[in-house]
Amino acid sequence: MYWANFIHIYQPPTQTRSILERVVKESYQKILSGLLANPKARLTLNINGGLTEMLIENGHQKVVDKIRALLERGQIELTASAAYHPILPKLSQEEIQHQIELNEKINHQYFGPAYQPDGFFPPEMAYSPKVGQVVKDLGLKWVILDEVGLDQNLNPSKTYQNQAGLGFFFRERSLSFKILSAQLGTAKSLIRELSPRLSKNEYLLTAMDGETFGHHRLGLEELLWEICKEPRLPTVTISSLFELFPEKVIVEPKDSSWALTGRNLAKEQPFIRWDDPENEIQEKQWQLLNLAIKAVKKDRQLRVRKMLDKALYSDQFWWASARPWWSLEMIEQGAHQLLKVVSACNEKVTQKTKEKAKDLYLKIITSGFEWQRSGRIEEMSHKEDEEVRERMQANNRSLTREDYNQMIKSLRAQMLAAAKDKEYARAEQFKRRILELIADRDQIPRETKEEIKVNQ
Repeated sequence: MYWANFIHIYQPPTQTRSILERVVKESYQKILSGLLANPKARLTLNINGGLTEMLIENGHQKVVDKIRALLERGQIELTASAAYHPILPKLSQEEIQHQIELNEKINHQYFGPAYQPDGFFPPEMAYSPKVGQVVKDLGLKWVILDEVGLDQNLNPSKTYQNQAGLGFFFRERSLSFKILSAQLGTAKSLIRELSPRLSKNEYLLTAMDGETFGHHRLGLEELLWEICKEPRLPTVTISSLFELFPEKVIVEPKDSSWALTGRNLAKEQPFIRWDDPENEIQEKQWQLLNLAIKAVKKDRQLRVRKMLDKALYSDQFWWASARPWWSLEMIEQGAHQLLKVVSACNEKVTQKTKEKAKDLYLKIITSGFEWQRSGRIEEMSHKEDEEVRERMQANNRSLTREDYNQMIKSLRAQMLAAAKDKEYARAEQFKRRILELIADRDQIPRETKEEIKVNQ
């Protein structure tokens, strides 16, 4: 059995310098340094061109240099994507192509000739046949999607392609979630989970946000290296799966995303997290975005075009979903960026259009305040996401007391290191996480000697 792990790293164009600094230190540097220290480790990485630019502009050249070094060593492959992380199925084919070509231009500039992507990561794994057609026309060979986009049971001993010859790989949702949520917090627990499959000729494909490792979840990056050293689960890049598993299945993936739940799928609402027909704020956000695109087409100034490219990012819609993600600050930032685009257009764009953009901006913001004042946000947020609820009900069943002890030991070492470096706030975060794990561990009945022997 092989492990093909996909990691996606990204920050919105409006990210602050201080938060970027934290993410680089807590996550990106650790992931990349760990790969360099484990030369046998392989994975597939996506970095959107917008983040590449942001790293360079904010003095993080070393991150880009490490990615380039790993690429040149053949330890990683980079995928193509859309430069500023828009929800591609909501855009025209022209805009989709522009974002992909812009991403190619940026990343080729900083990663050099070794940047020759075969695969494509659609932001949020948001896919429709329109996206697949553009990807195929641009000469890319495969797309990574969530398994909910597959209209049949996933067969991890075969690869997939459509009638046009475009390949598809589907992440295993459950195991991806168990890793990123620390329900499988040690290599031993993952091996136990995979024990019925280890001797089979098949692959495990997981995919998750890179920021999960070290930034969102303290110390979780150590799990990556622990698994990479596990001889029973050799790591490979996604592209290598074509050669390892040459038998192909013909499929036509459904409209989908990696945030899609069974309920959304049944209602044929694949992009509901970003475009809910019952969400008036998101409706106005999309009206403003489409108004900005039309205005820029009339304006034709390169300066304004660049402003629009960055203003299409997905986060503004995600944080307006209120199920349970909500941030009026992020909503306002996104709407303001789009308003600035329209306002910066020349006389080819009428004053009436600019007033309409301003009106939409104000309606978005005032609606947001009203939702907060009325308690609507609290009401919507309490309706937990069904998929998250179902997964977390598992309550870390895959972990033994020994697994918890191993995780606690690793975090304690990192806590002491942070304290030694006088990073006391960081050390306190480790301490809180350790106390959480101890509380979870102590709810598990003590194992008998026979159970421990089986687990080992």
